[in-house]
Amino acid sequence: MGSYQKINPKKPKNIEERKAYLIGGGIASLAAAAYLIKDGHMPGKNINILEQGNIFGGAMDGAGDAENGYVARGGREMEEHYECTWELFGMVPSLEDPSKTVLDEFKELNDIDPNFSNCRVIANRGEKLDFSTLGLSENHVKQLTKLFLATEEALGATTVEQFFDKSFLETDMWLYWRSMFAFEEWHSVVEMKRYMHRFIHLMPGMSKMDGLVFTKYNQYDSMILPLQKWLESQDVVFNKKTQVTDLDIEEINGKKVVLGIHLTRDGKEKFIKTTADDLVFFTNGSMTENSTLGSMDKAPVLNRELGPVWKLWKKIAEKDPLFGKPEVFCSDVDKTKWESFTITAKGPKMKELIEKYAERKIMPHRTVTGGIITIKDSNWLMSVTVNRQPQFKNQPEDVIVLWAYALFPDNKGDFINKKMSECTGKELLQELLYHFGIDEKDMQEYIDSSIVIPAMMPYITSQFMPRVKGDRPDVVPESSKNLAFLGQYAEIPNDCVFTVEYSVRSAIMAVYKLLELEKNPPEIYPSQYDIRVMANATKAMYSGRPLPGEFIIKKLLKDTSMDGLI
Repeated sequence: MGSYQKINPKKPKNIEERKAYLIGGGIASLAAAAYLIKDGHMPGKNINILEQGNIFGGAMDGAGDAENGYVARGGREMEEHYECTWELFGMVPSLEDPSKTVLDEFKELNDIDPNFSNCRVIANRGEKLDFSTLGLSENHVKQLTKLFLATEEALGATTVEQFFDKSFLETDMWLYWRSMFAFEEWHSVVEMKRYMHRFIHLMPGMSKMDGLVFTKYNQYDSMILPLQKWLESQDVVFNKKTQVTDLDIEEINGKKVVLGIHLTRDGKEKFIKTTADDLVFFTNGSMTENSTLGSMDKAPVLNRELGPVWKLWKKIAEKDPLFGKPEVFCSDVDKTKWESFTITAKGPKMKELIEKYAERKIMPHRTVTGGIITIKDSNWLMSVTVNRQPQFKNQPEDVIVLWAYALFPDNKGDFINKKMSECTGKELLQELLYHFGIDEKDMQEYIDSSIVIPAMMPYITSQFMPRVKGDRPDVVPESSKNLAFLGQYAEIPNDCVFTVEYSVRSAIMAVYKLLELEKNPPEIYPSQYDIRVMANATKAMYSGRPLPGEFIIKKLLKDTSMDGLI
C-alpha cells in the first residue's frame, strides 16, 4: 500500500447503528476491532469480542510469577516487513510511555539492539557447530529453484518429503528452516514455498538469524496488553467465558446472512439476534486449543478431544462448502502436535551456562541467544531460546526465563529413556542440561533452582497440513453477506500462516471488504520481485561458490549502472 492508499475512508452508511461480533479473542479479533474503529468509524461500544477463555490474546500468551513459574506456550519471530502488524501497532499507545506508540518503542529497541545469533546449532553434548553456510549442493539449489517457480495448483497437497530428495532433508538449511518455523517432513510444501517467497530477503541471514526483531517483554505484555487497553479506552466490549456454539445462517438474495448467534455464558444458554447490517467475524480453528500444562513432577496430558472452536467451524462449514474444510487441519493430532516448556531459573548457574553459549552477558533488555539454539543430534530435535530479560515485568533480577520446544515428542530422549510427551518438567530440564554438557552428578543444583512448566499443544502446526484450494475459506467468501473468517485458517493468497502478520492482515481484509471501504490493505512486501534480493539469496544458497554464469554476467555488467549486482 503506497501513500496514495493511506486515506481516511468515508464513514459507511448507518455505521452508528450497526454492530460487530468477533468470535475469539486472539490477535486477529483485536486487530479487526481496531480497524472497525480506525477506518470503519464504528463506535467502540458497538463492537463485542466473544472469548471462551478468561484472558485475551490467543496464542500470544505469557503469564506467571517467579514463585510458581512463568509460562508462554510459544513466541513469534517477526521481521521489519510485517506491514499490517506495524501499521496496527503504529496507532496503539505504549503502556510504559504513552507519548510513544508500541511501534515507536519496538523499533527504537531493535535499532539499539539488533538481533543476531552467536550459537545457532550444537551437538555432541555442547559442541558449537559451524553455521556460516546453508550447506546446499548444486542439486539442492535446483530443487529449491524448482519449488520457487512451481505453481500452487501444480503442487497441490504435496508434502515436503514428497517434493525433496532425502539428502535435502539432511542439509543445514533444512535444520535451520524446520527449527525456526516448526516444519515437519509431512507438512505442505506449498506452505514452504510461500515462506520462500515471503521471506526470501532474509535468506542471507537465515543461519545467523539476522533481520529478526523481538519484543521487549513477552508478546502478551508487549503487544496484546497495550492493544487491549487501547480498545477498552474506545469502549469496545470484552466478553470472557463466552462460548459461541452455533450461528443461524440463512440465504437471502443469493447471499448467506448470519441472523443469530448461539452462545453459553456462565453456564447459561443465550442468543444474540443479528441483522444483515451487523458484522460477524469468526477466528475459525485454533493452534492452541486444548493445550494442557504439566509441572516439575507431572507430564502434560494430550487432549485428543475436538475442542469447541473446531466444533463450531465444522457446524458452520456444513452450511456452505465455501466455508472451508476443518477436518483437513484437525483430524490427525499426531501430525499436528508438539510440546514446549518454559524454564524459570533462579540464581547464577543457569545464567552462566546460557552466557557461555550466547557469548553475551545477560543485561536488561538486551538480546541474549539471538533466537533459538537447536540441538542437532537431539532425538526430540529440541531447541531453546533466551529472549531479552526480563521477559516479564514482575520478573526478579536474579531470575531468567528460557523457552524450549521439540518437534518429535513421541521419540525417547538421549538421556531420559522416555518419550518427551511422557516427561515431567524435571526430566525435560535434565534432557536439556545433558545436551549442554552437564553431567548427571552436576544437574541437581540446576534442578533445585528451576521451575519447568511443559505445554502440550495438539494443533500447534495444524495450519501447515497439506491442503488445496477451498480447504481454507476466503476471508470473506463470495457467498457471504456479513460473515468473515479471521486468522491462520482463512485463505490469504501469497502470505504465510503461523505469523502475527497473517492474523492482522486477515482482520484488515475482513473489515475493508464487509464495510465496502474504498481502501486496500498494505501490500505484502514483494521481495521476490527485487533483483537485488534474488541475487543475494542465490549467493547465500551457493555459500560462496561461484554462481552459474557469474563470470560472464559480471563482465557484461562491468562499468554499467548494474555493476556490483553480483
